Amino acid sequence: MSVVGFDVGNESGIVAVARQRGIDVVLNDECDKQRFIGTAGAASSMMNPKNTISQIKRLIGRKFSDPELQRDIQTLPFAVTEGSDGFPVIQARYLGEQRGFTPTQVLGMVLSDLKGIAEKNLNAAVVDCCIGIPVYFTDLQRRAVMDAAKIAGLNPLRLFHETTATALAYGIYKTDLPENDQLNVAFVDVGHASMQVCIAGYKKGQLKVLAHTFDRSLGGRDFDEVLVKYFAAKFKDEYKIDVYQNARACLRLRAACEKLKKMLSANPEAPLNIECLMDEKDVRGFIKREEFENISVPILERVKSPLEKALADAGLSVENIHTVEVVGSGSRVPAIIRILTEFFGKEPRRTMNASECVARGCALQCAILSPTFKVRDFQVHESFPFPVSLTWKGSATGSPDETVENQQSSIVFPKGNPIPSVKALTFFRSSTFSVDVIYADADNLQVLPKISTYTIGPFQSTKGERAKLKVKARLNLHGIVSVESATMLEEEEVEVPVAVAKEAPKEDANMETEEAKANASAAETDINMQDASGTGVENGAPESTNKPVQMETETKQAEPSKKKVKKTNIAVVELVYGGLAAADLQKAVEEEFEMALQDRVMEETKDKKNAVEAYVYDMRNKLHDKYEEFVQTAERDDLTAKLQEVEDWLYEDGEDETKGVYIAKLEELKKQGDPIEERYKEWTEREPASSQLGYCINSYREAALSKDPKFDHIDVEEKQKVINECGQAEAWLREKKQQQDALPKYATPVLFSADIKRKAEALDRFCRPIMTKPRPPPAKPQTPPPAEAGSPQPQSTASEQQPQEGGEEQMSEGSGQGSPPATSDPMDTEKPEGTPSA
Repeated sequence: MSVVGFDVGNESGIVAVARQRGIDVVLNDECDKQRFIGTAGAASSMMNPKNTISQIKRLIGRKFSDPELQRDIQTLPFAVTEGSDGFPVIQARYLGEQRGFTPTQVLGMVLSDLKGIAEKNLNAAVVDCCIGIPVYFTDLQRRAVMDAAKIAGLNPLRLFHETTATALAYGIYKTDLPENDQLNVAFVDVGHASMQVCIAGYKKGQLKVLAHTFDRSLGGRDFDEVLVKYFAAKFKDEYKIDVYQNARACLRLRAACEKLKKMLSANPEAPLNIECLMDEKDVRGFIKREEFENISVPILERVKSPLEKALADAGLSVENIHTVEVVGSGSRVPAIIRILTEFFGKEPRRTMNASECVARGCALQCAILSPTFKVRDFQVHESFPFPVSLTWKGSATGSPDETVENQQSSIVFPKGNPIPSVKALTFFRSSTFSVDVIYADADNLQVLPKISTYTIGPFQSTKGERAKLKVKARLNLHGIVSVESATMLEEEEVEVPVAVAKEAPKEDANMETEEAKANASAAETDINMQDASGTGVENGAPESTNKPVQMETETKQAEPSKKKVKKTNIAVVELVYGGLAAADLQKAVEEEFEMALQDRVMEETKDKKNAVEAYVYDMRNKLHDKYEEFVQTAERDDLTAKLQEVEDWLYEDGEDETKGVYIAKLEELKKQGDPIEERYKEWTEREPASSQLGYCINSYREAALSKDPKFDHIDVEEKQKVINECGQAEAWLREKKQQQDALPKYATPVLFSADIKRKAEALDRFCRPIMTKPRPPPAKPQTPPPAEAGSPQPQSTASEQQPQEGGEEQMSEGSGQGSPPATSDPMDTEKPEGTPSA
């Protein structure tokens, strides 16, 4: 099973794979008929800006009307429109027509490409993986990433917060972590479009995330944009051009400003020169670092806020922070480092590879979750970045009338809640009801409050009264909240023997108290909210509201009959607001499969076209070089003219043909070219094959004529057969060579290297069994001789036989080296070393 980590950035994607020796980061490897993804797509962005899609993480899982998304769209070179569901649709040309793609589909394409890179590197199928996501991703965005992974044919074991992945990559290799005292490290990730801060506490073998904070719109691109606006205004005054009116010019200026920003990181001033930016005008600019920082003040003022919030959430002061680690492409701006130094009172460190740390952390997490890898024991205690509540309609407190209902809610997963976690709520209901999952802090998150609605039912209590229902809400490893299940609990009185009654209730008490390990209880009288077993939430002892349940079951133990709790699973129907329907997801999976198939067809077509082009150039050069003696003048002129004709066709009518047409064109050329290649090939291979056959003949003939004692046991007639066979093979070779030598090089050969090899193989098959025939076994010395035979005779025989045995061993070894070798590989240069000694 593969172990892979993916870091999908705004402008790039990184793949890390786990191997037995550690984590490796894999390197990534102008047309409207094929998709170029990854580095190939980035390379075509200047030539094809309106068809080059990037910053997909800024679009996924967000409404088109989202003010932040609207601001992002202004800087994108491609068109984004509103879909029928209110979500963005990316417009691009594909197969010669304008097509609309959802951000989820495009992310699926990117993940599919990264998956292909990993599979090529591992030489194995990739399914299980771990994908890095920003900590601020909402529930809907996390679901969208899961859908994109499914479109790509991936099964994420975990969606991992990018800063937590960085923290894991930082801490897992450290051998000096304290046993008891917590080592606190602040990770500041200033990426392309956002800033994330994570404070992690380390102890030996574990890390605990103490705080997550972020600014979704503070990244390296904001500094680029400041420079773009500065120079766009400058060029409008000086050169009378408006780069915002030209997508390609705008993209080129943005790329130049990004380079300029990097230059300013190391130099106090930097120039900007772009040739033929727009309207055939070359532009020049210049800026000092001090001026750059002055125009960036509004951005730099926002850096401190996430830092202050992180310390507050973690309950720490600056003095408690042991180290500050900086990662992310945007962190290279000197002004940011200066702010961090002033805030923490210590110089931030860069001990990690800023572009690879997230992918490495994801691969490590995947290895930890995978059963196929043994990883150093290291626990990751992740925390949830925002509070989530459950709301429902219930009876008004103190109202005798059940029909009077009001909206009630409870924060089920508070901010900082461990991931994963399960909570249980107890409801008393007489009919189908619904529960909403909402953000408790929607205003600060700048999202719509509703996440999803769960309809629970139908159900009916056998006693006709309000049924008691236990509802489980789960916060899974991906940070996605859902109502996992609903169970109706009914008590049934069952008469049992007293002896059994004393033991059986323990099981009931267990069943009830397992569910009743509570962290909190709702304020309303008809709801108890409690933790399910095994959540690992450490919020203190269960509250007193849960104790009567246990006491009630304990009192039943003394009765001759007991009350058995009957559990019935109740249907739960999920509705995710903005989520992709199962049918739409399946359609997207099929579309991705079709597009991947089209990619393969186009790739194969391109390969076949390249093969035709390569053959034309290669054959034309060889006809006047090494093939010159093997082709007549008329034949060469005819083939040269044909090659020129195909070359002209390639750049005119054959520019955009199908794979089959290119295959046919190549075959047509090879009909004329192959006989020439064959004559040259035979000429180069004939002499080595003849030498090999001659070596084989001489080796067997010498062995047959040899007086060596090791061949004494072979009959003379058998040896003569070998000599005769060698003579026939030699005569055949001599005759054929004479015929071949009489022909010119451009004539069709009469002696082929394949025939010579077959003759050598036939000779070897005939002679080898004869010349390597084993010596008859010696008389067994342990057999007692007859009484009349004298004892000296056997001793004499034994003494004579001993050297013979040694001689046979020597011959047996020699037969492997000295006898002619098998001709399956006649070109082996080591074969002459095994010539039998006379």
